Amino acid sequence: MATQEKDPLVIECAWEVCNQVGGIYTVIRSKVPAAVEAIGTDNYCLLGPLEDKDIAAEFDHIHNLSDPVGRTVERMRNMGYEVWYGHWLVTGRPRAVLLNPQNVFNRLDTLHRHLNESFGIVTNREDRLLEKMILWYDLNRTFFTLLSKEVLKGKRQLVGHFHEWMAGLPILDIRRESLPVSTVFTTHATMLGRYLAGNDDNFYSKLDKYDWELESKRFGILPQVQIERKVAAASGAFTTVSEVTARECEHLLGKKPDVVTPNGLNINRYVAYHEVHNRHQKYKSKIHEFVIGHFFNSYDFELEDTFYFFTSGRYEYKNKGFDITLMALKWLNMMMQREGINSTVVMFYITKRPTWSINPDVLESRGVMEEIRRNCEAIQSQLGERLFYAASRSKDEHRLPNLNELIDDYWKLRYRRTIQSWKTKAWPIVVTHNLVNDIDDEILNFLRNEQLVNSPLDRVKVVYHPDFIESTNPLFGLDYGQFVRGCHMGIFPSYYEPWGYTPLECVARGVPAVTSDLSGFGKYVESLGENHEEKGVYVLQRDKVSPKKAAENLARFMLHFVKTTRRYRMIQRNKLEDFSETFDWKVLIDHYKEAYRKATQKSRKAAKVS
Repeated sequence: MATQEKDPLVIECAWEVCNQVGGIYTVIRSKVPAAVEAIGTDNYCLLGPLEDKDIAAEFDHIHNLSDPVGRTVERMRNMGYEVWYGHWLVTGRPRAVLLNPQNVFNRLDTLHRHLNESFGIVTNREDRLLEKMILWYDLNRTFFTLLSKEVLKGKRQLVGHFHEWMAGLPILDIRRESLPVSTVFTTHATMLGRYLAGNDDNFYSKLDKYDWELESKRFGILPQVQIERKVAAASGAFTTVSEVTARECEHLLGKKPDVVTPNGLNINRYVAYHEVHNRHQKYKSKIHEFVIGHFFNSYDFELEDTFYFFTSGRYEYKNKGFDITLMALKWLNMMMQREGINSTVVMFYITKRPTWSINPDVLESRGVMEEIRRNCEAIQSQLGERLFYAASRSKDEHRLPNLNELIDDYWKLRYRRTIQSWKTKAWPIVVTHNLVNDIDDEILNFLRNEQLVNSPLDRVKVVYHPDFIESTNPLFGLDYGQFVRGCHMGIFPSYYEPWGYTPLECVARGVPAVTSDLSGFGKYVESLGENHEEKGVYVLQRDKVSPKKAAENLARFMLHFVKTTRRYRMIQRNKLEDFSETFDWKVLIDHYKEAYRKATQKSRKAAKVS
């Protein structure tokens, strides 16, 4: 995009800039190409912490410090601060400034006192994360103070866009000191809402009844909630990522967001266009290999009539809908048995839990399976050569020779012994790793209590993988994105989910997904007013619906999916790729531009009044 010299300079500030520590990292990184294009390379810059020790590998330093940001960086370096200024080497190559929080450690007591006396924020000196944010806040405040003077020389507007309570504190000083900075504050989830939702089954029905201060003290998060409330009130434009979270903000933060800014993806990184079916088949075959190694030493089933479902994300048993999914799987298993459906569903739970190691039995079974494969390949090679030689000498062209006679006794014996050592009467293990605490694990306890433990009679099998999937994973040999493409459906019926990237990433990869009307993504899909279920996104109704009823409805939907034809599913994958364009940042960036417009308008009005 061509930019004008007098266009506003937008500084987007987040703890996750050049620092992969949470979901907001995905928001920032995926939004960059669209932001650079829409706002302009020279008018957009990121501000983050110098925190990631490996960031040098994806950071290209800028040595020309003649622009306003460069001059501000130079002044801060002259003040003795460690400041990096360069291009973040991701798609879009945005400019970025990184500040080292440890540079102002000697000011910590003063900063605690300042926040308390100036803004009434009761800080906790035992909270190390909070203290690190306070140090970083001081540097960010200095950066905006100096930059506002540089920008003012050129009579340009300066927009400061801050994500979450961790970055938002400078807004309070900007307003207190009347700095010429238009401020935007985005919260992706309220701190108090996350705690309450995980501990109260009636969270949504009681939203307007909570005493925010009392509940914040109960959970030990009063400083963070105070910051959220005060920053939201002081910002020029307050935004959040979904209508679901907007309702939460109105009650728990005391302010209704000015703009809802839905999250998107850089869709070009995901779409495979005409390759979507080929990639599905390719990566499904890799999942087949895992399933053979995990199940077929105990019993077998028809792989071409097997469905791979999965769920993934942080281990939040209730918030992520793990509980609802398990109940639905139990009913799905019973319905498939009752209707005599011979298909098999393998459900993968992919989440992070404390583990000792991968279960040795799982690794051994996989290893022996690979040995069987090598034996078969050796026999195939020998058989091919000898069969060709026999065919060339044959006088009866209508008959195959006895193939057993073409194989050496050595390979026959090795083949038999390897299979014999692999086969077992034990049922396949549910969890692939040795958990540090498997006695109190909620997923395992449900499976044990409901006896959904991979019996040969079960039509629904469960694989609980308590670690994230990466390409170096010895069980799958796939990265997470490839694993998703190989599956048939993602299941994410969240109870508390401000947005929900996991179902959106499924959509972008042409994989049908289940979300819920209590997730930001699900609510946004509903607002589009289209036949989203036909396009591959099923929004499970959870608001004002009992968990039991929601689980029953989910089970019925999964049963319906199992009954669909292969052709129907292929058409659905094509529709999903088209539908994913709706969530491209190139479309959704307009919501952020609206927030910047509102913030600058408010600043102009305030300037006229003063």
